This record gives sequence, structure tokens and C-alpha cells, in this order.
Amino acid sequence: MSQPPDLDEISRRTLGHYSASAERFWEGTRDHDVSQNIEALLGAIGAEGPCRILDFGCGPGRDLVDLVRRGHLPTGLDGAAPFVEMARGRAELQAAGVEVWHQDFLALELPEGHFDGVFANASLFHVPSSELPRVLGQLRQSLRPGGVLFSSNPRGLNNEGWSGERYGAWHDLERWTAFVTGAGFEAIDHYYRPAGLPREQQSWLASLWRRP
Repeated sequence: MSQPPDLDEISRRTLGHYSASAERFWEGTRDHDVSQNIEALLGAIGAEGPCRILDFGCGPGRDLVDLVRRGHLPTGLDGAAPFVEMARGRAELQAAGVEVWHQDFLALELPEGHFDGVFANASLFHVPSSELPRVLGQLRQSLRPGGVLFSSNPRGLNNEGWSGERYGAWHDLERWTAFVTGAGFEAIDHYYRPAGLPREQQSWLASLWRRP
């Protein structure tokens, strides 16, 4: 029988990796185009807005800026302190009064029924499977009834463990669906990224879910 993961070690090492490489991460991701994902979330919410969006794993704030420019009211959340400070320091986010919360994914404190959407782009795969039901339940409770969760995770064969200093879990659609519906969400849609490539080259699974 396998040992349960050490959650303190997972947080310490994974966040330590991102904290130590914050500037390199920003330089490597600042130009990534995830507009397909943002537009999928906003389309599923369906309201003209402005919508209250939790950017779960906001990093240095790239997508927070995009959401502000689209006329919405985002809130950032990240566990890596350098990312939080980088996001808080962006002039456009300061001018819009955007809050950025420093919270470990495994120790969340979220308002209930507050958000219209949660944008979890390349973040939830860092949550160990043992903790996913709890974390997904907390995200569900943070949404208003009818609110939408977007997630994009690197897909795999339901394996998890260490990749260098980062802990990750790589789910296929069936297992991911079981986790999210088990937390009380209803499926809306899913797709694979990058768009336009053969399926074997589409390493990301994007999915949309609604709080009933």
C-alpha cells in the first residue's frame, strides 16, 4: 500500500521551485496566449458582466490584466509569494483595485457564493488526488449558484508524483470528470490544447463545469 503524500513537503518544495524561478517563469510565460481559455470561461458564464472571477494560480498576473482589460473584476490567488508581489505591483491592476491573495492551494480561505467564475489555468494539477475532493469543494462553495469553474491541466494516465521539485497529477478525462462531478459540479464542455494539432500532440485538457 502506497504512503499518503506529505502535504507539507509538497507545498514547501513546489512553492519553493516557483519562488526561486519567478522571474524566469514570467519571461517564459508572459506571451502565452490563453485567450481561448478565458473566452471559454466567460462564454459559459454567459453574463455581460462585469463578472467576478477568481484567477486560481494567477502567477505574476498576466491573465488578471487581460480580465481587467475585458471589463471584469478579477481577484488573484497564488501560493508563491514572489508571484503575489509581482502581480500586486502591476500598475494596471493597482489602478483597477485588483486584490491578489497569498494562499496555499492546500489551505484555502475563500468567501462563499462570491464569484461568477473560477479560472484555474495550469494550477489544479498541483493538488494531490487525496486533496482534490476538498479543494474542488472549496472552489465550488466560492462560486455563486450557476457559477462556472474552468480548469486546464496537463493530461496523462492518472499518475502523480514529483517532476523535479514540483508535485503534479496527470489525469485523463474520465478520472478528472469523476473528481469534479464528485465535488458537486455539472459538466459543460471540454476540449484539448493546443488547438489544431493531432490529439497525441495536445497535451492539455481544458474543461468547464457549473455549480448547480
